Amino acid sequence: MKLILRWFSGGDDSVTLQQIKQIPGIVGVATSLSDVPVGEVWPLERLIALKEEIAAAGLEVEVIESVNIHEDIKKGLPTRDRYIENYIKTLANLSIIEIKCLCYNFMPVFDWIRSDLALKLADGSSVMSYRQEEVLRMNPLNMAESMFSKAKGYSLPGWEEERLAAMARDIEYYQNVTVDQYWANLQYFLDAVLPYAERYGIKMAIHPDDPPWPLFGLPKVITNAENIWTFLALNDSPANGLTFCAGSLGANLDNDLPAMAKEFSARGRIPFAHLRNIKRLAAQDFDESAHPSAYGDLDLFLIIKALHDTGFDGYIRPDHGRMIWGEEARPGYGLYDRALGITYHYGLWEALTKLQC
Repeated sequence: MKLILRWFSGGDDSVTLQQIKQIPGIVGVATSLSDVPVGEVWPLERLIALKEEIAAAGLEVEVIESVNIHEDIKKGLPTRDRYIENYIKTLANLSIIEIKCLCYNFMPVFDWIRSDLALKLADGSSVMSYRQEEVLRMNPLNMAESMFSKAKGYSLPGWEEERLAAMARDIEYYQNVTVDQYWANLQYFLDAVLPYAERYGIKMAIHPDDPPWPLFGLPKVITNAENIWTFLALNDSPANGLTFCAGSLGANLDNDLPAMAKEFSARGRIPFAHLRNIKRLAAQDFDESAHPSAYGDLDLFLIIKALHDTGFDGYIRPDHGRMIWGEEARPGYGLYDRALGITYHYGLWEALTKLQC
């Protein structure tokens, strides 16, 4: 098992590699070339430079998060083959810098949605939050403007400009796409890409839908244990896996996260885990919270124990953290609370390992 932190390259992060290196237990980062337009090939020379920059700080880069999938692939349009070909070329370039895991998602239009990026809590910290009724009252374009107004000048992964330009058109298109058609489009992508991922030694780890329920008439397919099994059955390649995102899956009240972690990890289908906590306020309302189990409704101890007991040997990173101690950073991605979170994970893992001896 390796502990890592997400880091945004190209000067787009308030957190430095040197600061990350000082966090106990951290060996590397998950990162990306987020400025490369979706659907284009990631240039090898830039990937080599990225790896060298990270290595100079004494850190590894074995996880990419994310190579976004062009909307034409998700829609199943005839133009998808060109974008799939580019995706495969990017995989080849990633293999040259020895990437082992690629986190991606197949969510239509939006990668993730929150109604507030800086909800103030009683203790003075701020968190990202979700209120279903507020989201449903929003025009999606106005929602994008609201999110960017609270992004503190940083980019928001999954909310790139080229996506926003086509948002209204894309939402309208998906009103006529059934869930079965969407599954078929996902399988087409997997069947084309996974043989190359397997050849290059890269685990493809799909991220669950966030939030894990339908919105704006858009199809959602990675939301619970049943449809994760459906996903894995689409292609049985050993390169086909799941990013186990506790916060995303945990927003669904019906998901038993320790059981799911045990079930999928035991079968070697979790190469990457995002571990964070949430406080559920209603069936489809939640606040993000501090990582320890006592501060939310997810039992992080039992989730980590399930991974530990099934021989998990992938990557773990803390997910979104609170803004604490006056820090100004990209919402969810400050230094302080994520450092606290990963140290909590590290302590639990160490205790489980020593108790097992």
